[in-house]
Amino acid sequence: MRLRSNNLSPEMVKEIEDFSEWVLKLGEGRIPTRSVNEYDDSSWIKIPEDLLIENNDDPIQQIVETIYPDVSTRFVEPNYLKDRCILTLINDCVDSVNQAVLSRIPMASRIYANVDTVSPVSKSSIEQDLNYSMEYLNNLEVSGVPNHLLELKVGIPVMLIRNINPSKGLCNGTRLVVTGLEPMLIRATIITGCKIGSKVTIHRVVASSAPTKWEFILRRRQFPLKVCFAMTINKSLIQTLQHVGIYLPRPIFSHGQLYVAVSRITTRKGLKILIKREEYELIGYTKNVVYHEIFNSLPTS
Repeated sequence: MRLRSNNLSPEMVKEIEDFSEWVLKLGEGRIPTRSVNEYDDSSWIKIPEDLLIENNDDPIQQIVETIYPDVSTRFVEPNYLKDRCILTLINDCVDSVNQAVLSRIPMASRIYANVDTVSPVSKSSIEQDLNYSMEYLNNLEVSGVPNHLLELKVGIPVMLIRNINPSKGLCNGTRLVVTGLEPMLIRATIITGCKIGSKVTIHRVVASSAPTKWEFILRRRQFPLKVCFAMTINKSLIQTLQHVGIYLPRPIFSHGQLYVAVSRITTRKGLKILIKREEYELIGYTKNVVYHEIFNSLPTS
């Protein structure tokens, strides 16, 4: 983490340094751990109380209200969407959070449907076109391939899910704000990366599934965009934010994942964590998966 301003008070500098040290300890697995029962491993850590969002019956709405307060009116502010995001574990949770925030935006929506085909380079493609219904193809979800339906509104944040034109800042992971929705193109303004403020147009592209996933290759023609009020923790790796909500409907499951999430932000005040726990889990605890052997194998200077 880097201090961004020379105008910080000594108290603010101390606060940032303390938070940075906590994040570093978390990443290196130096925060004390425990198990939650006799059958579980001892990888659970206590999250500080001031970082926690108390869980209720509707955790998604709760974290949305915390990270996106007054979103129905403030989404038009230049930095409001740029500086905040909700991070979670899997795409199903991302979609649920995105839909919850999208429903609060008081703008007309436009839904773009894709065109799915079976690639002619796949084996027996003619027969497969007959055997697989369009409904079946439309419902397939593939990593790196846009979903069948894309619902957008002017003013919302979106993320590119593939490289389009890196020289113009249109890379996988670039975030943009939608400024126009037309039948054949989407207009947007870049809000992250080295081309912030650039106005761009996005067209449909053809994305293909890996040839080994099924007995056919799915070819989908759709805009390479995803609504990004929320994103997966893994996808957030290149992001730097001012307000981060971490939604954990289940424990972290891979090395360094919690560290990636909390290190997207430089100040403690901007971080909130909501843990949806099972009955046997302790309040305020979550897993911090760290493979210590990785650090032990690093050469010492």
